[in-house]
Amino acid sequence: MAGVTMNRQVRAETPSQSANWPVWSGSVPPLAECFSPRPETGFDATRGLARGATVVLTPPAPAAEAGPRPLAGMGGTGKTQLAVAFARALWHTREVDLLAWVPAGSRDAVLTGYAQALAAAGLPGADTGTGTAAASFLTWLGSASRPWLVVLDDLADASDLAGLWPAGPAGMVLVTTRLPGSAVGGDDRKILEVGAFSPREALGYLATTLSEDAGMRAGALDLATDLGFLPLALAQAAAVVADSKTDCRGYRTAFADRTRQMPADGAGQDAATVAATWSLSLDRADCLSPPGMAGHALALAALLDPAGIPGPVLTSRAACDYICGRQATGTRADESQVRSVVESLAQVGVVMIDPESASRTVLMHGLVQATIRRVIPPAMLEQVTSAAANALLQAWPADDAEPLVAQALRDCAASLQRAAAGLLWTTQAHPVLFRAGQSLDRAGLNGLAISYWQDMISTSQVLGQAHASIPLAHDSLAAAYLSAGRAADAADVYEQSLAEQEQALGADHPDTLTTRSSLARACLGAGREADAILLYERTLSDRERVLGRDHPATLASRDDLVAAYLLAGRPQPAIVILQRTFNDRAAVLGPDHPETLTAWAELAAALQAGGQLKEAVRLHERILTERERAQGATHPDTMTARASLAYAYRSADRLKHALPVYERTLADREKVLGPDHPDTLTSLANLASAYHSAHKLKQAMPLYEEALARHERSKGPGHPDTLTARGNLASAYHSAGRLAQSIPLYEQTLQDYEWLMGPDHTNTLTSRANLASAYHTVGRRTEAVALFGRTLADCERLLPEDHPMTQAIRENLQAAT
Repeated sequence: MAGVTMNRQVRAETPSQSANWPVWSGSVPPLAECFSPRPETGFDATRGLARGATVVLTPPAPAAEAGPRPLAGMGGTGKTQLAVAFARALWHTREVDLLAWVPAGSRDAVLTGYAQALAAAGLPGADTGTGTAAASFLTWLGSASRPWLVVLDDLADASDLAGLWPAGPAGMVLVTTRLPGSAVGGDDRKILEVGAFSPREALGYLATTLSEDAGMRAGALDLATDLGFLPLALAQAAAVVADSKTDCRGYRTAFADRTRQMPADGAGQDAATVAATWSLSLDRADCLSPPGMAGHALALAALLDPAGIPGPVLTSRAACDYICGRQATGTRADESQVRSVVESLAQVGVVMIDPESASRTVLMHGLVQATIRRVIPPAMLEQVTSAAANALLQAWPADDAEPLVAQALRDCAASLQRAAAGLLWTTQAHPVLFRAGQSLDRAGLNGLAISYWQDMISTSQVLGQAHASIPLAHDSLAAAYLSAGRAADAADVYEQSLAEQEQALGADHPDTLTTRSSLARACLGAGREADAILLYERTLSDRERVLGRDHPATLASRDDLVAAYLLAGRPQPAIVILQRTFNDRAAVLGPDHPETLTAWAELAAALQAGGQLKEAVRLHERILTERERAQGATHPDTMTARASLAYAYRSADRLKHALPVYERTLADREKVLGPDHPDTLTSLANLASAYHSAHKLKQAMPLYEEALARHERSKGPGHPDTLTARGNLASAYHSAGRLAQSIPLYEQTLQDYEWLMGPDHTNTLTSRANLASAYHTVGRRTEAVALFGRTLADCERLLPEDHPMTQAIRENLQAAT
C-alpha cells in the first residue's frame, strides 16, 4: 500500500455532458486482490439477472433454533464484492452501455447517484437539480434501448427506494442489502441469499491468500471453522497471517484467547467473531505504526460512512491532530503520518483504500464499524465525535462543486449523527449539521432538505426555545420551502421567525430586517402581493433610517420593492422610487457615472413595463449615448444598453428601428465576448425572434439554426436553454411550412421537457400543444386531438380557469375536432 495518495482523483467522477458511450458512472469499489468467485455459495448471474430483471442479494435468514442475532444483519458475507465482480465483468466484456454504481445508504445518496448517471450519459436534465435529474434518469431507463446495469449497493432502508426502483426492458438491477429478503421482496424481484463460505471455498480462499508460503496454511480448515466461514473475518485473519508471517494455527490460538477476553454482550456470533478479528488486526497495525495512532484512526473512521470516506477528511487538520495525538506537529508531515497509518490498517484488512475515488477513498465494513463503536469509552467517544465533525467541516468545499464528494460528505455527516447525535449539540448545533443541510439545499433536494430542517428544529426545541440554533434552522426551513415552490409554507415559517426575532432582538436589528424582507419575498411568491408590498415598504423605510440610504442592504430593499410594485401591476410608485434614486445618484456622482446610468436604465425599464413606451425609448436612447461616450462602444454595459434599446423599439412596435440595433449588438458581442458567451447567444436568439416577428423568415431561419447549434456545442443537448432554442427552431420551421423538419424537433423537444421538467411544467404543456398543432396542420388528426385533449386536461387541473393558455388550447381542440 506504499505511496497511496488518499486525496488524489484518478478516475473522473463528474463526467462532462457530452458522453462517450459506453458510460461508467459512480465509484465502484475495488475488487479484493484474492477475490473468490464462490462457485458454491456465491451469486450466479444465470440464476436470475437477465434483461429486465431485478436481483436482490440479502443475508441468509437465521435458523429458528439459532435464536436472535442482533447484529447478524450487518453482513460480512461478501455481497458487495460479488456485485463488484459482476459489474466489472459486464463492463469489461462490453455487455452494458451504461454502468451506474449507486451507494444506497440513504434516499439522498440514491437520488444523487441517479442524477450523476444522467449527467455522465449526457442526457437531458442534468442541470435541473438532483431530484428532477434523478426522475429523468429513471424515465430514460424505462425506455432505453441501450443495455444498462444499475447497482444499488448496501440498501439501508427499503423505504428509501419508494418510487425510485429502476426498471426497463433493456436493463438489469442488482441490489445488495443487509435487510432480510422479506423487507425488499416484490413480485418482480428475485431474492438471492448470500451467506458464509462453504468449507471448500474457505480453504480455497485461504490457499490463494496465503500462497506465498504453504506453511502459513497449517490449520487453515480449523481456523475457518472457528471463524464460522464468515468472509469478512477470514479476510482479516488472512491479512494478519500474511503480514506477520505466522500461520493459521498460531492465529487460531490468538483468536481463541481474544474471544475469551471479549465481554459477552449478546451482539451475536458474527459480531463477536469480527470483534475478535478486528482487535487482532489492530494489534498488528500498531506494530506497523506509532502506538495508539491506528486505534484513533479506526475510531474516527468507525463514526463515518461505511460506503467510503473522502480522503481529505482523514488528512484534515482536525483528523490529523486527533489521530497523531501528542505526536502531532501541526505541519504537513502529520498528513503523511496519517496516510501511513491508514495504509497499515488496509494492510491488515480492517479498511480498504480506493485510490481512484475522490469521494469514497477509504472504506470500512459496517460490521467492523458497529463492533468498534460498541467498545469506544464515553470520554473517547466525545473526543472522536468532535474531531470527526470538525474534520468533515474542514474538508467540505464551499461550493459543493463535485456532487459525488458532496454526497459522500453528507453520508458521513449522517453516519456521525446516528453514532453520536447527542454529542453534536451543546449550547448550539455543531456547524457541520448546518453544512449538511445547506448541501442538501444546494443539490436541489428540496423535499429531503425540508425534512432535514424540520428535524433540526425539533431537536433544537427539545433543548429549549431559547436555543441558539432555532432562528437559523427556521430560516433554512423557510428557504427550503421557497426552493420547493411552497411559498405559503415559507411565509408561515418566516412569520413565526419574525415574531421571535422582534421579541428577542428588537424590530430594528439587522437580522430582524432581513427576516422581514424574506417574509415579503415569500408572500410575493404565495400571491399575497399586497402583504409583500407593505412588508417591503416597511423594511425599506427601516433600513434607510437604521443603515442609511446608500447601504447595500437598503439598496437591495429598494430593488425588491420596485420589483414587487411592477409584478403587482403598479408601475407608478416604482417609477417614483427609481426617479428619486436617479436624481440622488446624478446629484452625488454626476450624470455620466456608471451607477447613475444604471439607475437611469432601471427607470427606463419601469417606464417600459408601465406602458410609457415613448418616454422609455427616449431614455434608452440617451442612456446608450452616454454609455458610448463614457465607457466606449464595446464595453459590456454599453452593449447591454444597446440590447435594451432594441427591446424598447420592439415593444413600441418599431421593428424597423429595432433590427439594426439587434444586429449591431450581436456583432459586437461576438467580437468582444465570443460566439458561445451567454450574452452572445441571447443576442442571437433575440435577433432571430425579431426577424421572425417582422415576417422575415428567410433571415430568421439560419439564425435559429445557428443558435441551436451553438447551445448544443457550449451547453450540451440537455440544457434548458438548448431545449428553448430547439423549440424556437421548430416553431420557425412550422411558420415556414417546413413541417417535415418541424415535427421531429417538436417531438424531441417535448420528450426532453418531460424528462427535464416533468409532465406538468408549463414548458412541457406548451411543447405538447405545439406538437399537437403541427400534427393538425399535416392532417394527423387523431394524434392532434389526443395531445390537445391531454394538454387541456392538464391545464384545467394546473392553471387558473381563465388562464389564456387554457383558453387557447380549448379553441385549438375544438378546431381539431
